[in-house]
Order: sequence, then structure tokens, then C-alpha cells
Amino acid sequence: MLKRMPPNSNNGKKHNGNGSKNGKKAARVKELPKITVQTDTRDILAHAAKEKRDDYFIVDVDAHVTETAFWSEIIDRMDSDVYRQMARAFKDRGGSPPGLLNATPGFLHQDVFGRIPHQQRLAESVPGGRTHAQVTLVQRAMDSMGIDYMVVFPTPMLVLGMHPQVETEVVIGNAFNKWLTEEILPQDSRIKAMLYLPFNHPEACVKAVEMYADNPGIIGYSVTSTRFRAVNHDSYMPLYSAIQASGKPLGFHSGFHWGDQSMQQCNRFISMHSISFVYYNLIHLTNWIINGLPERFPKLNVLWIESGLAWVPFLMQRLDSEYMMRSSEAPLLKRRPSEYIAEMYFTSQPLERSNLKLTEAAFDAINAKTQLLFASDWPHWDFDLPNSITSLPFLNEQAKRNILGLNAARLFNLDVPKHKLAKAKHAPAGRVPVTA
Repeated sequence: MLKRMPPNSNNGKKHNGNGSKNGKKAARVKELPKITVQTDTRDILAHAAKEKRDDYFIVDVDAHVTETAFWSEIIDRMDSDVYRQMARAFKDRGGSPPGLLNATPGFLHQDVFGRIPHQQRLAESVPGGRTHAQVTLVQRAMDSMGIDYMVVFPTPMLVLGMHPQVETEVVIGNAFNKWLTEEILPQDSRIKAMLYLPFNHPEACVKAVEMYADNPGIIGYSVTSTRFRAVNHDSYMPLYSAIQASGKPLGFHSGFHWGDQSMQQCNRFISMHSISFVYYNLIHLTNWIINGLPERFPKLNVLWIESGLAWVPFLMQRLDSEYMMRSSEAPLLKRRPSEYIAEMYFTSQPLERSNLKLTEAAFDAINAKTQLLFASDWPHWDFDLPNSITSLPFLNEQAKRNILGLNAARLFNLDVPKHKLAKAKHAPAGRVPVTA
């Protein structure tokens, strides 16, 4: 039984004036510095910097800019005087989301109620000069993680597909694309983007594809998956034809929306967040396959972003089972759904690793050695470092190199430094190996 010691008791041991016991100096406990919204990215990623390997070619296929931190610059690029005035009025109104956006105030739970402060915003100090502040933030993250190319996406705009006004998505999306291609991408050739497509307006999407087809910073086109438009609708066929002709891939970047009635059944953010990032891409991929779009656009590469991987084997097996019993309802398909899915591309983040046997099975199902692309999702709260791939025990060295960067280089036609191909098998000088 424990005895309660009297006040100021030292349990019979002598202390000197410096707080040490028996004359021995007590060890000092150093308190770690707190991370705030002002903490430098390089300090947050200090441990990642120690682990980076310069011999790996790494492409981060999903990172994020905080567009609302520079919202005035985006508003100024709106091609409508009316919408510019509307956006400025919203921006200056206290308590409202930045200019015309449909983000829901009070439902931003990613920072776990302040315990992950860098998720709120990156307000660290950056030097003045010609380099844009957002470019500096991206460069700090790239250099800390050893990234050769980083593909950036917007953040609050990920729910713009749920905006009740279709024309607002077009105006904001076009302004964001202008800001990205005029202000951010030209300042560092290592920063790339998949152009935002205002998917609720198919005709506007085609115009965007045609406008930026030759822009060197645009390596593909993206749809924010959080929306209710079916990807197989006839109105999208000209868009897919235009993207296929461009030779660049189409990516579906998933997200969440607690305003979706099906998600409102979840009474915890963790529940909704776990399901919704899979939910939207699962529906779009199903419609894409069953309606025969891989057969209609065989040269169009499709990429599924920020849904993890655990859901993909489930969908492959589920669709195959249904298809074998009701193949007449998918007359355009010439193969099983899983065979088409295995030819698509997926990003790794957030990589589920709680059961490595299941993780390995997912890698096998999607042909990860040729179809999986590394993504960090920096600076979001659940971001992954490159060691999420290099630490997997079931991958050989070549598979790790492919997933970390060589698969992306092949898909996006990115140049790889010769010295980073030195350890890759069958690597032609200056080009990307396509062998597993």
C-alpha cells in the first residue's frame, strides 16, 4: 500500500540548493518548442530533412497551396467586374468565407481543435522580394522532404463543386488558374499543377483545357470529386476527347462535405472524414468503368487522388462479381472491370498501414510498381513523408523508386536528372524507365 508523504518530504534523501539528490546534479529537462501557425516549415519538417536521400527521384503528386491566404490576388483576376465586386464584398464582411467560396465556417475540424496548428494556415515569416510567398512555402517543403517536383492543388476550393451557383465555380476556377499560371508556376519549374476544371460547367472545362494545353507548368487536368455530377454524362464527352488529345492525364481529387445528407448520418468528424474521401471517388470510378469510358477514350490516363488504397481491391472484386452476372448492363466493356482499374493510376496518400498484409494485397491488386504515385498531401494534418514508401518491407528497391517518382515521370513526361537514374534498372540516359 502506498503511503502519502508529508508536505515537502524528500523521502529521506538530501537535496542540495540546486535541486539535486544526494549531491548529484539533476538532469535538465528541455521543453520542445511549440509549433504554431508561425513556425517555419523547415522546423516542422526537420526530422524529414534528416531522412531524405539525394539519390531518390521523388515526385509529390498531391500537395496544397492555401489560396485564401492570397485571395485578393485571385479576386483581381476574375474576368467579370460584377463578380469581382461581389467577391470583394464577401471578403470584407466579417465572419464570411473568403469571397464567394462555399466553405462552412465552424466545421474546419482538421486541426483537432488547435492541436495541429499548422493545419489552420502557414503564417510563417518569408523574405520579401520578387519570389512569391506561396512559392517560398512550397520550396521549403520540397527541400525539407527531398522532393524534385511538387504538384499543387487548392484547399478550400476542393468543395467548390458543391457550390449552388454553377457560374461561381467557373469564375473562381478560372481566376485561380490565372493566378497559379501567372504568379506561382513561372517562379520555379519544379512546381507543377493539374489545372482546376469547373466540372459543373462542361463547356467551360473544354475552354480551360484548350487555353492551357501548351502551358509547361500544367501537367494535367483535375476535377474536385466532391460533387454530384455523374462523370459519364454525355455533356462531358467533348471534354474527355480534348484531354485525350492533349496527351495529359485527368485526375479526380477527392474530399469531404459534411453537408452531404449521406454524410450527415455520421456524428463524428473522424467517421465522415474516413468515408467521404473514398465515397466520391468510388462513385465516379464506378460510373467511369461501367459506362465504358476506358473503351471510348483508351488513350486517356485517369488518376485517383487522396482516397488511400484500401477501397480499391474491394471495388475491383465487387464490380467483377456483379459484372459476371449482369454483363449486359455494361455492353461497352470487353474485359472485367478490375482489369481496367488495374491500368489506372492512384496516389498513395493517405496510405493505410495498420495491417501490412492488407496493404501489400492492395499494392498487388493495383499493380503499384507501375501505377502508384507517391503523394504527401502536405501541409494537411494527415500528410505522409517519402519514408511511407521506403519503409514498406514488401517492396523491392526498384518498386520504391518507381512509386516515389519514376511512375509519375512517365505519366507526366517529367525529366529525371541522370544521376538519379544511376541505380534504376534499364534506365536510358536522361529518360524514365518504364520497366518494373
